[in-house]
Amino acid sequence: MWASPSSCLSGPVAWGRERGTVREGACRPEASCVPQPRGTAGPGGDRTGRSPEISLGRFIAVRDIGRVRYFDHNATHPLSAAARESWLDAVDRFPANPSSPHRWGARASAAVEEAREQLGGWLGCRPQDLVWTSGATEANNAILHHLGTATHGTVLISAVEHPSVWSPARRWLDGRTETIPVRVSGVVDLDWIDARVRRGGVTAMVVMAANNETGVIQPWRALQELCHASEIRFVCDAAQWLGRLPAEGLGASDLLTASAHKFGGPQGVGVMKCPVGFRPLLVGGLQEEGRRAGTVNVAGILSMVAALEERGARVASPSGDSAEALPVRASWRDQFVEALKDAVPGVRVLGESVPRLWNTVAVIMPEAGDCRRRWVARLDKLGFAVSTGSACSSGREQPSPVLAAMGCRSDESDRMLRISAGWDTSGEDWTALLSAIRQTATEFGVAVDRQ
Repeated sequence: MWASPSSCLSGPVAWGRERGTVREGACRPEASCVPQPRGTAGPGGDRTGRSPEISLGRFIAVRDIGRVRYFDHNATHPLSAAARESWLDAVDRFPANPSSPHRWGARASAAVEEAREQLGGWLGCRPQDLVWTSGATEANNAILHHLGTATHGTVLISAVEHPSVWSPARRWLDGRTETIPVRVSGVVDLDWIDARVRRGGVTAMVVMAANNETGVIQPWRALQELCHASEIRFVCDAAQWLGRLPAEGLGASDLLTASAHKFGGPQGVGVMKCPVGFRPLLVGGLQEEGRRAGTVNVAGILSMVAALEERGARVASPSGDSAEALPVRASWRDQFVEALKDAVPGVRVLGESVPRLWNTVAVIMPEAGDCRRRWVARLDKLGFAVSTGSACSSGREQPSPVLAAMGCRSDESDRMLRISAGWDTSGEDWTALLSAIRQTATEFGVAVDRQ
């Protein structure tokens, strides 16, 4: 159940900015320009609070995203209007350190705690179990550090986890991990998991909610139940799920991570669910009840919650609302996939037979005489931002671990494209992308000749 807007997230936008707009070429918070309160002179500004005009050079302004058909939301989602407004409001209303003992610090602390209450209600967990972080990478590192230093036994980790899980696992859990295999579809092998759990000796299991490269959804609810019944800690990276699908039930995970910028919140802020007695990775101050040292990002937290509330309303919209309904958005993706396979022979869709995020398509493109960056570069010139899997280089190339786990050959991994839509993506955008890929495929000589 999505809560009503918090009173601490409302209020006028400060510093002379128009509500919900950004002037082209104007100083922006995300451009590392620090807003100044009304009546003070900012860097290069005047006492009216107007932002100084600066040259953005080769950088793309926020509003320029609208001139590009942006299909890379799994990497980062552009800051939503609600999140931007909340951020601007928060830096004006809550400038103090929430750990400070004076009333201004108390006000900032109260705003942070109200946001924690809201998020706990959405996730279905106790608010006091939630700890603010700089993002899912920090949170995953912190959790793997905890498992490595405060627990004993084997930790099962799926083969398709994000590098921010596997890298700290190798550092902190040397010799204590076992890899959960996935089927060709990209879904974890439940038979293997069941057999391994029965053998005993497992202290934790790490399986993401949805994959960042393929969009394949994992059976995290079933794994929660299995782990709880077997007294095993269940760890879930929900970075790609939260803000796209209903949040209910995620909070039942023993440890959970998420990141604001994946659903339209600001970069540099996230959350993790962790228990009392959590052994922190970051030490110093006693913030977050000693579980994560460092001054919390008040404006980022309130902006994150504002973005998630906005996304939650859209996730929960009635199925008959053609502009918002998830089944309709999934149908746009499916229609795109069918038309793409018809237009470009040899295209293979990863995870096509299993549930996936409504916004994600991962495809292996036909050979076109070069690595996949040729596809990305050409589509970029046509005004479409798409992504790839693993890095492509002129030397020896290794496939993405995710694709390798799914049985893809190295040369197939090299031709993978990831297309990820957002809440502002329309059916027309999907159609336009199809036309651009068809045009590119024709130029590369791999499209169906319709003449």
